[in-house]
Amino acid sequence: MFTGIVTDQGEVKALHMAGDLKARIATGYDTGGIDIGASIACDGVCLTVTALGPDWFEVDISGETVSKTAISDWVLGRKLNLERALRLGDELGGHIVSGHVDGVADVVGMRDDGASTRITFRAPEALARFIAPKGSVALNGTSLTVNEVNGVEFGVNLIPHTKAVTNWGVTAVGDRINLEIDTLARYVARLQEWA
Repeated sequence: MFTGIVTDQGEVKALHMAGDLKARIATGYDTGGIDIGASIACDGVCLTVTALGPDWFEVDISGETVSKTAISDWVLGRKLNLERALRLGDELGGHIVSGHVDGVADVVGMRDDGASTRITFRAPEALARFIAPKGSVALNGTSLTVNEVNGVEFGVNLIPHTKAVTNWGVTAVGDRINLEIDTLARYVARLQEWA
């Protein structure tokens, strides 16, 4: 479990196929406090640590995960939003995020709004019904509040702090973004199917 509050910006240092995709990610985390098998959300995707170095960790990424996320867009040097798994007693500053990405949204519009940036996304049609104004979504692992919804398109507002401490500062129209819908919305919809 995660909160969608990004606590480090990692960088993709190596990518290679070894049965599955293997990625080495540089981090500012104290890797001495990370165990092999720990979960770290990387741009919102919950991945398992398989190797550690003094300032990096490695993860293995299955073909299924690559096919359902924007990981296929990763290149050397790419900045990633990182979050360690939630621990008992941690502040829940965002919302409950599982790290199980539901699909990929496309950035279709960006505009400045004061010092903030408003971004419009196009969600996959099957996921759009789970996105509600003033509801929560996780986008590239960042807990964000939905401003407006118009069909399959929805918008969020990024304040300067969010752009500074995440990889949102380099986002552009056309980018593909990992989307995780709110867990509560998923279960409400499932319950309605049985009503």
